[in-house]
Amino acid sequence: MSKDSRLPRSVIFGQVVIGPPGSGKTTYCLGMQEFLSKLGRKVAVVNLDPANEGIPYQCSVDIAELVTLEDVMDGLGLGPNGGLIYCMEYLEANFDWLQSKLDTLKDHYFLFDCPGQVELYTHQNSLKNVFAQLAKWNFRLAAVHLVDSHYCTDPGKFISVLCTSLSTMLHVELPHVNVLSKIDLVEQFGRLAFNLDYYAEVLDLSYLLDHLASDPFFRHYKRLNEKLVEIVEDYSLVSFIPLNIQDKERMKQVLQAVDKANGYCYGDSEKRNLEVMMSAAVGADFQFTSALAVQEKYITADEKSVEEEAMEL
Repeated sequence: MSKDSRLPRSVIFGQVVIGPPGSGKTTYCLGMQEFLSKLGRKVAVVNLDPANEGIPYQCSVDIAELVTLEDVMDGLGLGPNGGLIYCMEYLEANFDWLQSKLDTLKDHYFLFDCPGQVELYTHQNSLKNVFAQLAKWNFRLAAVHLVDSHYCTDPGKFISVLCTSLSTMLHVELPHVNVLSKIDLVEQFGRLAFNLDYYAEVLDLSYLLDHLASDPFFRHYKRLNEKLVEIVEDYSLVSFIPLNIQDKERMKQVLQAVDKANGYCYGDSEKRNLEVMMSAAVGADFQFTSALAVQEKYITADEKSVEEEAMEL
C-alpha cells in the first residue's frame, strides 16, 4: 500500500517536541498531556525516541515496537549517535507502520516526543522527512524546541544555543516555539548577567559580547563571536518563552503560542472567545505575562549586577 493511500479526512493538530538531551522533552510531554486533558482535549503521545526507557506518560504509539536503539547498537555495532540516525532512517523507510498506528487515533491532539540528538534537527534529514510526511497526512504541527535555561548563565553557551536554535528552525521547516525549560532552577547554575527578558526576547546582543570579552579565553575569539551574533540578529527569528512545567500560567503561555503557530486557535474544536481570536490576529497576547514577572517569581533580586561585582574584584 502506498504512503498516501489512506489520508486522514480531517485536519489533525499537534506538537513535535525537540531539543538537546536533558532539556526536559519527556517531562514536557507528561506535563502537557495532563494540562491538555484538563482542558478537555483528547491527547495522544507518540514516542519517537528509540532510546527512551521508563516512559512516564501514557504512550499511544511507541517506536520501540518497530526498532530500539539497543538492538541496533548490538546488531550493527554502532555507537549511540550512529544508532539513533539508523533508527530514524528505519522509521522513514517504514511510514506504513507509523500511519497504521496513527490511523487508530481519531480526533486526538498529538504530542510527538522526539530524540535528543541535535544533529537530527540541524543536519540529518530523516526526522525532517517524517514531519513532511505527517504534513501530507493532514497533520498541522508546531515544533516546540526546549533549551535548558541554565545556558543563560554562560554567555558563550547562550550564543551556542542561539545558533543551534536558528539552525534547527531553518532545517526543520515547521512553525517554531522556542522554550527556556526549568526556569525555576536557573539560579542553581549561576547568576544572570542581565534581566530575564534580555535572554527571552534576544535583545541587543552587543551587550552580551561585551560581557563575553571580559573572559580571557573568549577574548581571543571576539571576531568569531561577533560574526555568530550577526547571523542570529540578521535572521531575527529566535526568541524564547520561559517555562516551569509546574506553573499553570507558564504552561498556558506556551500553549497559546503553540496554538497560534499550528493554527489550532483558528479552529472550532473548542469554544473560542474574542480575546483569543484578537490576540492571535494581531500577534499579541492580552493576557501576556512578561519575562520580568517570571524573573520576580523565580530569580532572587540583587542590588549589584554581575558586572559591578566583577569591577569590585
